[in-house]
Amino acid sequence: MLFISNAYAQAPTEALGLGGNLTSFLPLVLMFVVMYFLMIRPQQKRAKEQRAMMDALAKGDEVVTAGGLLGRVVKVVDTYVTIEVASGTEVLVQKSSITTLLPKGTLKAL
Repeated sequence: MLFISNAYAQAPTEALGLGGNLTSFLPLVLMFVVMYFLMIRPQQKRAKEQRAMMDALAKGDEVVTAGGLLGRVVKVVDTYVTIEVASGTEVLVQKSSITTLLPKGTLKAL
């Protein structure tokens, strides 16, 4: 009988009341709010800016692709863009692969 500890009954859940249930979910709710402001919202903002940039592409813009190619936009179609990477060398890429719109004159400076 020395090695067996006493077993006590748990308090009934009704004794905790509504406040006990809310305080147990409060850390979970706070964690979701923090995740929203630190991860989800900035990602949505970046995606919106990327879509706006793709819609605003025009002939003559200087861009960088996801593969690292730098070039000047020659032709824009619905989902594809033709980029001139060197004089006489044109590459057809998807609009979604364009990551950055460079300021005018950047290619001449390189």
